[in-house]
Amino acid sequence: MNKSVNTIRTLAIEAIENANSGHPGICMGAAPMIYSLYNHQMKINPKNSDWINRDRFVLSAGHGSAMLYSILHLSGYNISIDDLKNFRQLDSITPGHPESFLTDGVDVSTGPLGQGIAMAVGMAMSERFLASKLNEPNYNIIDHFTYVLCGDGDLMEGVSYEACSIAGKMKLNKLILLHDSNKISLDGDLSISFNENLKIRFESMNWNYICVLDGEDVDAIDAAIYSAKSSDKPTIIEVKTIIGYGANKKVGTNKVHGAPLGKEELEYAKNSYGLNQDAFSVEKEVYEDFNKNVVKKGKNANEIWDSKLEEYKTKYPQKYLLYQQIIASKFKDIIMESYSKDVASRVASHEAINQIAKQDELFIGGSADLSSSNNTTINTDSKFIIDDDQQRNIYFGVRELAMGAIINGMAVHSKINVFASTFMVFSDYLKPAIRLSALMKLGNTFVFTHDSVAVGEDGPTHQPIEQIAMFRAMPNLNLIRPADANETIAAWHIAYMSNETPTVLSLTRQKLPILTSGNMKDIINDVEHGAYQIYGDDKFDTVLIASGSEVNLAIQVAIILQKKGMKISVVSMPSQELFNQMTKEYQLSIIPENCIVYAIELLSTFGWERYTKKTENIFGLNDFGMSGSAKMILDKLDYTPEKIAQKILKG
Repeated sequence: MNKSVNTIRTLAIEAIENANSGHPGICMGAAPMIYSLYNHQMKINPKNSDWINRDRFVLSAGHGSAMLYSILHLSGYNISIDDLKNFRQLDSITPGHPESFLTDGVDVSTGPLGQGIAMAVGMAMSERFLASKLNEPNYNIIDHFTYVLCGDGDLMEGVSYEACSIAGKMKLNKLILLHDSNKISLDGDLSISFNENLKIRFESMNWNYICVLDGEDVDAIDAAIYSAKSSDKPTIIEVKTIIGYGANKKVGTNKVHGAPLGKEELEYAKNSYGLNQDAFSVEKEVYEDFNKNVVKKGKNANEIWDSKLEEYKTKYPQKYLLYQQIIASKFKDIIMESYSKDVASRVASHEAINQIAKQDELFIGGSADLSSSNNTTINTDSKFIIDDDQQRNIYFGVRELAMGAIINGMAVHSKINVFASTFMVFSDYLKPAIRLSALMKLGNTFVFTHDSVAVGEDGPTHQPIEQIAMFRAMPNLNLIRPADANETIAAWHIAYMSNETPTVLSLTRQKLPILTSGNMKDIINDVEHGAYQIYGDDKFDTVLIASGSEVNLAIQVAIILQKKGMKISVVSMPSQELFNQMTKEYQLSIIPENCIVYAIELLSTFGWERYTKKTENIFGLNDFGMSGSAKMILDKLDYTPEKIAQKILKG
């Protein structure tokens, strides 16, 4: 056992030294914990790493990636010694922080501290939800734990507090958090910035608290985990460790946190571990230890489960179909119906959500204490976990960042479609989680309402300006800002069917007139193209592009200009990202090169110049809003059909 633990340490610090970059301290101090998890506790099958009923592991302290890669290699995942040698190198599968889309055995991308804990909460929520949908007596198709290894930094981040708070409220007893409590941060002793009593803090959030005084005592760590497994609450196990354990001058200091040990300290550490051998060497008995306790044990557990699944398939055929949906490579196809009423797009979104919910019983989501304002309630269901584990309305409370990270965890756990919602201006709070969603190639939907200064009396703190430009700058993210109810229904269809790209829906508080009609499939096709002519002349020399609530405004402007003899095309552009993916031929059919182009959007002007070519041709905002009725604000901003038309006529 000691040799296996020390081999994890040695492989990690050698990889870091070879790269001349990385974080050796956690790898040296936390190795007994990760050994206990993989070798003694976790139900995993490295030869079938996507097994749905495996235990999940999240290295929330993602800077300890070298330790994770080392134990994944030893456990038989598809990571070789050469991969360890290529740690942090270009095009390797062992990058500086763990990436779920890149490395076998990595369940979730981590690095931004705290988010790993929140994503683990989401995984535990998915486990609870899917178990309630699938399990039958003697057939626990979904029955596993979610483990997290975190550091002091994770617990200082606000997102971890938000997530742990909701986990305690929901009594997610299959969530176990191991805290690498070494009392050292990058800047020095932890006491300079953090001195909370974690026992009191977590018990106040309805968690079970256990302390292991000696982080080198694998038996004590095992005993703590066994105890946690029998709790009716989530559990935090604070494990007192020594950062840089085994080093000489740097042990127990911040100097070992984020820089290679150096040759002298490396050799000293290897000697102290009793492993003074060639770099990247692993003794046969270490491989045998992991082969016996991880590979063979995991294969056996998987085979027993497979046998049960075959019986389940025959006994519960309808539920087996649901199981197949969960493990499918793409989301379930759905049919959307048009909604020909003048309503706010947030209201049309509510209609779309409920159309989807009727067709997909695994469709789930919620709001950050704004469900009645965001219109995100699934009408047929009550409160998830609070009323019943099968219910599909998640009440996240005012925890925006945790909400975003939690739905990432829910989606990465298994193939279910999840959404989250708040006001557009508060998207700032959960932007880091949306970024990770895009990075991990998840199909989540983020619903943001109250999407312009037309929010009105709530004033500039509640009126988004720059947020949409921020999302449009993010890779692998589609932002859709629909112009009416039908475009909103179409946008939801696109968002729901998106497997590897998250979607931001930008929706209005104010009522919008119906601008589209006809077959819903045709409307979906138009929105899928990102932009299309919604009004105007067959032959034109001027293009007015608009999105969302401003499309109707652009049409009114066009009518005025047509009366003045101008040939106009009004283009609804619900999604710049989707339009930019179209062929050049299609793009030029919508925005010909020989036309004068204007853009109208009641938000930041940033980015529209790629279509208008001239910044003066953009009608938008480059300042914060103001408090007053929507009509008064628009009048003051000269955002009326007459005033915009007048400016265009003046050239």
